[in-house]
Amino acid sequence: MDRRSWFLLLVLATIWGASYMLIKIGLRDFSPEAIAFARVALAAAVLMPIAAAQGVLRGLGRRAGVVALVGAVQVAGPFFLIPLGEREISSSLAGILVATTPIFTALLAIRVDREERSEGLRLAGIAIGIVGVVALFGLDLGGSGSALLGGLAVIGASVGYSVGSFVVKHRLSDVPALGVVATVMTASAALLLAPALATAPSSAPGAGPVAALAALGLLATGAGFVIFYALIGSVGPARTMTVSYIAPGFAVVYGVTLLGESVTGGAALGLALIVAGSWLAVGGRLPGAAALRDSAPRPTPSAARPGR
Repeated sequence: MDRRSWFLLLVLATIWGASYMLIKIGLRDFSPEAIAFARVALAAAVLMPIAAAQGVLRGLGRRAGVVALVGAVQVAGPFFLIPLGEREISSSLAGILVATTPIFTALLAIRVDREERSEGLRLAGIAIGIVGVVALFGLDLGGSGSALLGGLAVIGASVGYSVGSFVVKHRLSDVPALGVVATVMTASAALLLAPALATAPSSAPGAGPVAALAALGLLATGAGFVIFYALIGSVGPARTMTVSYIAPGFAVVYGVTLLGESVTGGAALGLALIVAGSWLAVGGRLPGAAALRDSAPRPTPSAARPGR
């Protein structure tokens, strides 16, 4: 990836790493359904007028079914599952578990995308990442049934992110990112409206949770997904999912420093294995691999030609 793509990934990781902390704050007064709806509705309210003014919505009416599918699988579903999981686990753990997204992306690519298929070290990365998930569940979440279910809910969100990325790549990559984000957020808001109304708070929420939802909608969702879909279109879903193992570092820092959460040895081990596995799964190299490759003897032009 070029420098611009890496810069955008870092910005996205900074934004999305904070979303788990914001969700935890929002849960003080709001239900998971209300949090999911508020963030996508705010994003849609801001992005749709801008997308319409820029003329980037053309052609999306013919793809309403695909837009609704992406909204359900990659936005509405995960945005509900993550706060549902955070009812039982810390924001730091939620951020770590979402780092499994590149692993699921690599696994799905074996069946659905030849360009993204894994082999060699990539396959080893998948295995390492899975070991990290098992370690995290066994050491940190295995002692509580509710924590286990919370962790599985976040894992379900990771799967949704992965599936949605392939749909965007194959069906919507030729559409401007702003148009995709605006319509997907609108479709997601429609899907989440009824559950949000059914679980609306019975009393006035506090200023902190309201501010957290505003930041989730405008920054983490609106701005974040514009960057996300733009990266999918330019570098592909597997490399874009690199954000999923950069963002957990920010999530842990935010959770520990601002929410007073603790990070156990099991969480640290799981994070290390998941991040290392995700890095290899999307084509990262082991330290020294590039040097070994560059120092290997190269055949001369005559030796490279097949004999007759």
